[in-house]
Amino acid sequence: MEILQNPHRNTGLNVEILRDMPAPSTNASQVQALLARCPSAAVTPLVQAAEMAADLDVGQISIKDERARMGLGSFKALGASYVIAYSALIDGQDQSQKTYVTASAGNHGLSVAAGAKAFGAASVVFISKTVPEAFAKRLAAQGAQVMRAGKTYEQSMAAAQDAARDNGWSLLSDSSWPGYFEPSHRLMEGYTALMAETDEQMQTPSHIFLQAGVGGLAGAAAAMARKLWGQTPVIVVVEPSHAPALHGCIIAGDFHSRHRP
Repeated sequence: MEILQNPHRNTGLNVEILRDMPAPSTNASQVQALLARCPSAAVTPLVQAAEMAADLDVGQISIKDERARMGLGSFKALGASYVIAYSALIDGQDQSQKTYVTASAGNHGLSVAAGAKAFGAASVVFISKTVPEAFAKRLAAQGAQVMRAGKTYEQSMAAAQDAARDNGWSLLSDSSWPGYFEPSHRLMEGYTALMAETDEQMQTPSHIFLQAGVGGLAGAAAAMARKLWGQTPVIVVVEPSHAPALHGCIIAGDFHSRHRP
């Protein structure tokens, strides 16, 4: 484990590729209003890890348990499903004529499939050849057409982009790149509900630990934490050693990508 202090805190990276990227939304009230119209939505619990706190000799450790979120088992249920709900209920778009396409190696695809199913749209999820068949069956059970493409997530995402372009489908990714910000920015907005709920469930925390995959949850949750509790909490972002995307950018002082072979 390596702990790295972020020298870019409060300023960010001043690099060209990031300058047009919008700051994370903190409009949790809008998200919660839409969730209130969803019969499967419910506030997830804040679980107390008393034994862990005792072992570490700290006063209290609270864990936001997202396993029951909309029956999908992950915080990502708040993401793509929210984008589709916003399109249907706020923008008033006819979902029966839409097909959402994405690539996924995990729970994002389930959120796309479930959201599309709930509002009468179709969904296509590209997965790489290494994704277990059990996950493909879970996607199919939510109504998604499952396509295998490539050996890596990046290759399946490229296939999803091609399919969106060739078929006139709506690409709904949980990551961003130049020219593709709005859908993923809306998706991150969905995650703000998690932090708004947490604010009702506990006092101001001293430390907040956030996991980072592509960084959507970490960015949304950190922005909300600063809105709710100011500079008081120490925010720690944790990512796996084999995929240290944010860690690598901080060390380099620049945005960079590293493709897996």
